[in-house]
Amino acid sequence: MPDETKSDDKPKEPATGDLGEAGRKALREERAARQAAEKSAADLEARLKAIEDKDKTETQRAADTATKAEAARVAAEARADRLEVAMAKGLTPGQAKRLQGANRAELEADADDLLESFPAAEAPRPPPNGKPTERLSGGGDPTMPLNGDPLEQALRQKLGIT
Repeated sequence: MPDETKSDDKPKEPATGDLGEAGRKALREERAARQAAEKSAADLEARLKAIEDKDKTETQRAADTATKAEAARVAAEARADRLEVAMAKGLTPGQAKRLQGANRAELEADADDLLESFPAAEAPRPPPNGKPTERLSGGGDPTMPLNGDPLEQALRQKLGIT
C-alpha cells in the first residue's frame, strides 16, 4: 500500500500523551506563565481603576454606581417581560430566548410571528395519576361473546362438522 502522507502536509501537533517528559514540562511551564500573566493583568486593571476612582468625587462615584444599578434593572425588567410574554403565548424555552423587542407590545408581536412560523409542539400529557398506562389488547373481536361465535356454531351443526 502506498504511503498516504504527502511532503506538503503540515506536521500535526502531538497529543499531550505523545509529548514525552520534556514536552509535558514545557507545557506546564507555559501554562504557569499564562496564569501569572493573567493574574498580573487583573492586578493592573484593579490598580488602574483605583487610580481613576481616586480622582473622582464621592458624588461621581455614587453616580457611577447608580448608572450601573439602573442598567442592571433595565436588563432584568426586559428579561422578565420576555419570559412573561413567552409563558403567556405558550412558547418553548428555545423560542423564548429568541424574542426581540424594546417593549412588551413588540415582544408580543414577535411572539405571534414566531408562533406562526414555528408552532410550539405539544408535550405529551402524562396520565392523570402520574403512572404510565398499559396498552392492553385482547387480540379478539370485542363484540364476540365469550362462548364463541353463534353463526360459526350453527354452520358447523348444519354441515356436520364438530
